[in-house]
Order: sequence, then structure tokens, then C-alpha cells
Amino acid sequence: MTSATSTLSPTATAVGGDVPDYFALLKPRVMVLVIFTALVGMSVSHGHVPPAIGVISLFAIAVGAGASGCLNMWWDADIDAVMTRTADRPIPAGRITSGEALGFGLFLSVASVLVLGLAANWLSAALLAFTIVFYAVIYSMWLKRATAQNIVIGGAAGALPPVIGQAVVTGHVGIESLVLFAIIFIWTPPHFWALALIKAGEYARAGIPMMPNVAGPESTRRQIVWYSVFLAPLGLVPVAMGFGGLLYAVVGTVGGIGMVALSVRVLRNRTGEAEKKAAMGLFGFSILYLFALFSALLAEQSLGLFRAVVA
Repeated sequence: MTSATSTLSPTATAVGGDVPDYFALLKPRVMVLVIFTALVGMSVSHGHVPPAIGVISLFAIAVGAGASGCLNMWWDADIDAVMTRTADRPIPAGRITSGEALGFGLFLSVASVLVLGLAANWLSAALLAFTIVFYAVIYSMWLKRATAQNIVIGGAAGALPPVIGQAVVTGHVGIESLVLFAIIFIWTPPHFWALALIKAGEYARAGIPMMPNVAGPESTRRQIVWYSVFLAPLGLVPVAMGFGGLLYAVVGTVGGIGMVALSVRVLRNRTGEAEKKAAMGLFGFSILYLFALFSALLAEQSLGLFRAVVA
């Protein structure tokens, strides 16, 4: 197991970096998802925080997510350099040094946790700190290069924002956010393994033991189906528990059927262009599914809050 500092020559000569390069270190697309799912976690909570505290808390959670992404890029710069979709990231491209990225990530990690603790409460801050450590250390430095279950176990980090969001509002962890955690956690493997089926060659060159490279494509396809089959009813649990309404039920039902159908399509299309289309179809739809599911929940909770205010 090696880090970027010992394998990449470009990082040794990079000087500084522009603001867009530092912003890219934060994985902004992931930050958007974190903000969104944390907001949904806040919305399903039985409580209230002043708007200013809510905004500051979401900002701190987003910065914490960005910090863990930055530390991930610092550690993974060696493998990023040999994968086409990541080779132009700031560190392997030589625009920012490993040392600069490490310092930036550590500073943002500490700052985000302190801000969240002072603005909201220390439980939410502790959960954010755990998320950063889990993603940057447990997943990036250990699981990713050690086991084909890297995405399964490491998915816990990406599933925690709703839990942090609920802790911001209530000061504790409730069943609602744990259900949302479970949905994201089970969603993660079929989402990433669909892409891994197409990128298996790149992961092999980088020495990353993704499921298609270790267990084989056929086993990966079967596991994608089983995870999707489990995800479909799991996505409807908020309805059974009373914090998901009719809109959510419709979205969850249609989306769950879509996930299962597209996963079966991946199972049946094993070669050539058909395999690529099936896998990328599931990958793209899985993003839409999660976004639509959480959007429906947020819309229903927001409408309920509005009705309570004007009543």
C-alpha cells in the first residue's frame, strides 16, 4: 500500500494551484449529494433549528465531505494517475503537490468539525469527524486496496450525512435517518459495481481489487441483482413508518422496479456494446433513483412544514 507522495513525480514540482484546482480536490459533485442527503435527514427530524444554524451546519457538513475527498485524492494520487477518468485530477496532473493537498484536507477536516460542534452540537460534530476518518483512513488507506468489499463497507461513509443532519436538528440519532442510511448503504454496491464492470481493466491496472476483478463479472452481475432486489422494498420502508407519503410511495415503487429491471438487464447482457449499454444504463438510472427518492421525501416534508406554518 503506497501513497501519492512516494510514486508521483509531477507532484514534486507542482507550484501552488489555482482556486478551481483546490475546489476540484473537494469532489464538488459528491459534496452536492452530501448536502442534499443531509438536508433530507434534517427534514425528516422531529425538531427545529434556526435557519442560520441550519445553513451553517449544512456548510460545515459539506466542507467535511470535501475534506475527506481531498484526503482521498492525496492518498490515491498514484492510482488516479493510471486511470483515464482520474488522470487529470490536480495532484496526478501536477497542478497541486501532495503536501499542499494534505495540508488543505487536514485544515478543512478540523475546521468543519469545530464549526459544526459550535454551531449545532457535538454529537453531529463527532459523527462528521467519524465520517471523515472512515472515508479517508478506513476506506481510502485500507479497504480500497485490500478487499473487493471496499465499496460495500466503505459505503457507510457516504450513507452517514442523513444521520448527521438529524443529529443537527434533534441532538440524537433517530430511526428515520437510520432508514435513510440503510437505503444509501444498499444502493451503493449496485451503483458502483455497474460502473466497475465497464472500468474493470482500469481498476486492474491500478491494482484495485474491485468485485469484477476479484469475483469475476458473472458473480458481480448476480450480486448487483440481489442488492437491487433488496433495495426495492427497503426504499419503501419510509412509507411503512409514516414519514414517506403518496408521492414518495409512487417514486419508490417505480424506481425500485426500474432498479431491478435494469439489474436483470445487466445480468443478461454479458458482452460487447450491449454489456456497456446495460451497465451504464443502470449506473445512470441509479443516480436518478436516489435523487428522485430523496427529492420526493424532501418535497413532502417541506409541504408538511408549510401547512403547519400557515395553519
